[in-house]
Amino acid sequence: MGTPTPAASGASGEHVRGGADDGTACAVAHGDVRPGTGDRTLVAVFATPVAEHLLRYGADLGYRTFLVDPDERRDGAAALPPLDASADVVVTDHHRPELGRVLAAVLTQPVRWVGVMGNPRHPAPHIPALTELGVPYDDIARVRRPIGLNIGSRTPAEIAVATLAGLIADRNGRPGGFEF
Repeated sequence: MGTPTPAASGASGEHVRGGADDGTACAVAHGDVRPGTGDRTLVAVFATPVAEHLLRYGADLGYRTFLVDPDERRDGAAALPPLDASADVVVTDHHRPELGRVLAAVLTQPVRWVGVMGNPRHPAPHIPALTELGVPYDDIARVRRPIGLNIGSRTPAEIAVATLAGLIADRNGRPGGFEF
């Protein structure tokens, strides 16, 4: 292995893409400037290993993070905090009996994004749970499933990374993946 040249390592100071934002983006990437994330809220619903990683990584990404779990024996708040359009809500367990009740409460608030983890090859349990509670179809349609980028994630940490990458792409109006 040879020593990387400045051009190969990106140390030349040249920006491959033009534009006024490149200098700021580069400074943020190098840790010279704090990123301007604005108001971002991430709510993980149900205390699970994936929720632990979502909250940890989400805080690193500039989100205000909350864990909500209606089971008071678990960590987290038993009830949802007031949420606004800055909130992304991720339900991390689609097997819990409280799924419909919690999602119905989320859907009464003006959250930016709401999704339920689950295998897309299996029926989505949130649909009958919300239908049974009388939630209107337009509100049910706001719930996304599957969520995250399709990177083949298997572990809780990988699932959290895929989910957060998908949220960031969505917030920035990007498709995710390798197309720029």
